[in-house]
Amino acid sequence: MKTVIVIGGSTGIGRAIGTAFAGEGHDVHVTGIEPLDAMPADGAITCHRLDVRSDSEVVDFFGGFSRVDVLVNCAGVIQRGGKEFMPEGFAAVVDINLNGSQRCCQAAHDALKAAGGCVINTASMLSFFGSGAAPAYSASKGGVAQLTRSLAIAWAGDGIRVNALAPGWIATDLTSALTQDQERSAELVGRTPMGRWGEPADLAGPALFLASPQAHFVTGVVLPVDGGYSIR
Repeated sequence: MKTVIVIGGSTGIGRAIGTAFAGEGHDVHVTGIEPLDAMPADGAITCHRLDVRSDSEVVDFFGGFSRVDVLVNCAGVIQRGGKEFMPEGFAAVVDINLNGSQRCCQAAHDALKAAGGCVINTASMLSFFGSGAAPAYSASKGGVAQLTRSLAIAWAGDGIRVNALAPGWIATDLTSALTQDQERSAELVGRTPMGRWGEPADLAGPALFLASPQAHFVTGVVLPVDGGYSIR
């Protein structure tokens, strides 16, 4: 049984990944920014409140684990209405999406090394190309891709593999405005070769693979899970 920690695992993609690991019989811990009593109840999953913007909270949280087999970084935000173009909005998004991932990776390092564990970060298709509407989100996810590659090099000698998933258009709370916009949704689905929106559960299988012995020689990879959107 592995100890699996999913940061930002109370909802969306993170929750689907945590549920998949729990279904495999692992000891799964998920975190969220909301109060504990607001997180979905699941007897197979332990919930924790954690603000990834706080150095002290992150260090204290990981101090409670002597070993971590799998760390999944899924905490992420996007700001709409032009807020990401302003310094405060830009910094807020980067602090959660990129800096938060690094905080968690660094705080978990010793426990990951003790277990010979692995990290799965959450990048994006916007790690590969930009967005005129979400510059901070795109920049942060480009940074997550480079962080993933850099830590894969730095930590290989410690027996820690570091990879990332790059989701495409996945139907979550983060994308609800787009799924409800029939015209825009049709444009996105029309460009996606597989012809549909992705679901959070579509990320679960790739995450299980990257954490499995079958991926023991895989590190530094940013794996698109986007129905083919990024190849057009």
